[in-house]
Amino acid sequence: MSQNKKVMFITGSSTGFGREIADKAIAAGYKVVATARNKDALHDLVKGNESNVLALELDVTNSEQILNAVNEAIEKFGTIDVLVNNAGIGYFSSVEESVEEETRKMFEINFWGLMHVTNAVLPQMRSQKSGHIINFSSIGGLASFPTLGYYHATKYAVEGISESLAQEVKPFNIHVTLIKPSGFRTDWSGRSSAKTQPSTPDYIETLSPTFQYMALGGGKEAGDPKKAAEAVLTVVEAGNPPMRLLLGNQAYQAATHKFTNLLQNIEQWKETTINADFQK
Repeated sequence: MSQNKKVMFITGSSTGFGREIADKAIAAGYKVVATARNKDALHDLVKGNESNVLALELDVTNSEQILNAVNEAIEKFGTIDVLVNNAGIGYFSSVEESVEEETRKMFEINFWGLMHVTNAVLPQMRSQKSGHIINFSSIGGLASFPTLGYYHATKYAVEGISESLAQEVKPFNIHVTLIKPSGFRTDWSGRSSAKTQPSTPDYIETLSPTFQYMALGGGKEAGDPKKAAEAVLTVVEAGNPPMRLLLGNQAYQAATHKFTNLLQNIEQWKETTINADFQK
């Protein structure tokens, strides 16, 4: 049970990670503001928990809805202690053949939507000199793979701005944590993703394995969303929460492989790197 019954504001609460986090938080005694584009999908979360759960319609690309939702949350519960920026989508295509309309839509949700909600909540957190911002990134915010170039771009952007934000709000006792899952059974590659199949023969060999894996592997991912939700609550309750939390063995393997190779490359080219400075 959460000792101080923190108020948690969650985006994308209708399915996937957002729904599981909302369920766990309600059970743990949090006051929960569950938001989704379709408010009706949140009815079962509120039923029987009317005093502790507020369901709100929220499209994170709609600035007016964001401000209204944040204001309603503060009006009902008096504060927002934890913000979980979970709403997001994916897009599969080669970089060259990506459809700009799809990539811009993804940036509006994954990056700008996340930041607009964050900026709407920050004044409250600064005034109370406490808070915790949980930004859902991905292992795709550290390591890149074919077919996901623009998706990676959105997550690398979230990574970079979260690092800066964490340093800026630290004096106000506000924590920022990046959650970085690998494959979890949230149907992310299905309902939450768009796809543009390769039309250029040169890309078919490179991209086809990923498309086939997503088509056949959906619902068979190693990651358990319920355990991910438990991990998020563990981070929220931690006295010294991490800046990044990897979720899933695949995330661990991909991250360690990426940074082992990166460090080796840095050391291999160390002399060239250092010699770029003016000589003393």
